[in-house]
Amino acid sequence: MSVIVVSGTGTEIGKTVVTSAIAAAAMAAGRSVAVLKPAQTGVGPDEAGDAAEVARLAGSAVTAVELARYPEPLAPDTAARRAGLATVSPAAVAEAADRLALSHDLVLVEGAGGLLVRFDEAGHTLADAARLLGAPVLVVVPAGLGTLNSAALTAEALRARDLTPLGLVVGSWPSAPDLASRCNLADLPEVSGAPLLGAVPESAGTLPPPVFRTTAPTWLSPALDGTWSATGFLTAWPAGPLSPAGA
Repeated sequence: MSVIVVSGTGTEIGKTVVTSAIAAAAMAAGRSVAVLKPAQTGVGPDEAGDAAEVARLAGSAVTAVELARYPEPLAPDTAARRAGLATVSPAAVAEAADRLALSHDLVLVEGAGGLLVRFDEAGHTLADAARLLGAPVLVVVPAGLGTLNSAALTAEALRARDLTPLGLVVGSWPSAPDLASRCNLADLPEVSGAPLLGAVPESAGTLPPPVFRTTAPTWLSPALDGTWSATGFLTAWPAGPLSPAGA
């Protein structure tokens, strides 16, 4: 895979930190990496965006590219319209990713919000860019209650568009996971039909970058250049026995 599209089941669930971890693990494996952010919203002209954050965490060797920036924290289409700026088309995203793939071993295309957030006036989404690229889509999911439905819907939306869900990564695994989170580890692959490929600890993005880079491969499976094992993780975080009736 030379291009992976990183999407999610919603916003503020850890997509940028997961993208950073994938980039760090790939570079630790000796691969060159570029990250492409098609539409950055909610960031001022002099502020660092998500692509810059990936480069900060994963290392300055990452090529960070941003196609458009809009000041308000809204869906790209809405943010562009309110700012009087041009939207980003799926063709522009695919062209930029293909160009980066010519000189990098891995290109990570990080979306905004969930898979079907509108990018332009015609209602195009990140899924349309993934289809043009013929790229698999990695879905970042939250750990807790409610994640099963959103993961199943996202996987269904991908397959309805003849796209391949590469797998799922938990974007922020809590230090003290509740019962729902522990049960979801086993249930997420079942409801989505896609493998669980990693779990990034909560607050991983606050680690010093050198520590982040060293540790990142332990959060991701070998499919993402890491050493993480879904079986081992489920063993470490069991759901526990079912309570007796009436207990």
